[in-house]
Amino acid sequence: MNIIRTAMLLALMTALFMGVGYLIGGSGGMFIAFLIAAGMNLFSYWNADKMVLRMHRAVEVDERNAPEYFAIVRDMAANAGLPMPKVYLIDNDQPNAFATGRNPQNAAVAATTGLLRRLSHEEVAGVMAHELAHVQNRDTLTMTITATLAGAISMLGNFAFFTGGSRDNNNGFGIIGVLVAIIVAPLAAAMVQMAVSRTREYAADRRGAEICGEPLWLASALDKIARNAKAIHNPDAERNPATAHLFIINPLSGERMDGLFSTHPATENRIAALEAMHEEWAHTGAGGGAPRRAEPRPAEKPRDEARAERPAPTREAPWGAPPPEAAQPEPPAAEPEPKNNPWGRNPTGPRTQRKNNPWS
Repeated sequence: MNIIRTAMLLALMTALFMGVGYLIGGSGGMFIAFLIAAGMNLFSYWNADKMVLRMHRAVEVDERNAPEYFAIVRDMAANAGLPMPKVYLIDNDQPNAFATGRNPQNAAVAATTGLLRRLSHEEVAGVMAHELAHVQNRDTLTMTITATLAGAISMLGNFAFFTGGSRDNNNGFGIIGVLVAIIVAPLAAAMVQMAVSRTREYAADRRGAEICGEPLWLASALDKIARNAKAIHNPDAERNPATAHLFIINPLSGERMDGLFSTHPATENRIAALEAMHEEWAHTGAGGGAPRRAEPRPAEKPRDEARAERPAPTREAPWGAPPPEAAQPEPPAAEPEPKNNPWGRNPTGPRTQRKNNPWS
């Protein structure tokens, strides 16, 4: 099913790209646009993941310099039955994460230092399970290629704006065709790209909850990430807005609505779907983790009240400190030495010891 969906999507975007070429340059322009689209598809298939990681200055980590973060990804990959992906860390205070790669055998997941500092162990597990769900569904390939083709169609529209199209083309549409290429085609490409992104986010939320075994872990993580993403600027994402759809929560400022031009569904809707999934599991005994015993259905409670009663995380966060919203434990008798790793007291590692620092 995923292969058929990907093929249909590529056919649609390629046809749109060829149509823009026809409106700009007639039959010759359509043929050239087809060749460009085919070349960009092949280039995206092999190289888009490396480009995205480079855009956000992600650094690969392993179990030596990021043991608990790496262990979370390893456990979630085992739950999903996936090969171990490459694990990356982004030195950015905004909590966020994304996955990329052309297939499960060549996948990578990336999280920011802000996410590791602000989320509990369970919440990080929920986020990584969501990203691995994208990998398992091959959404990373679909979204990467749609982003590339949408950007290419926009560039053709800009080309038509500055050149006015070919005077010798034989498309029969004249200036109207050029205006369509400038205005309508980029909007159509953006709507296709964003509609695919929104649909796949809901599917990845559900599959991610099955992988980690508890929908509320991911629901709590989405709530924290969304609130912090609004307040914390992400300069790399702002410089590369075409990659925004890859993140678990939109990293750009000013994006909320669940409409045609939104790259992500409204966070409230996603949380509500996960809470409903938790209730369904509680009453049916289904779920991705340990089997749950079916219990009588309690009286319905308002959503805000139910969310307030959500159990607090019980384990420490993967960087060695409890999450900010959890109850703080008693301070130890002697303060431990700072760790030379990305989740210790200094996310980039002590300045005087940079041998194992991922950014050295």
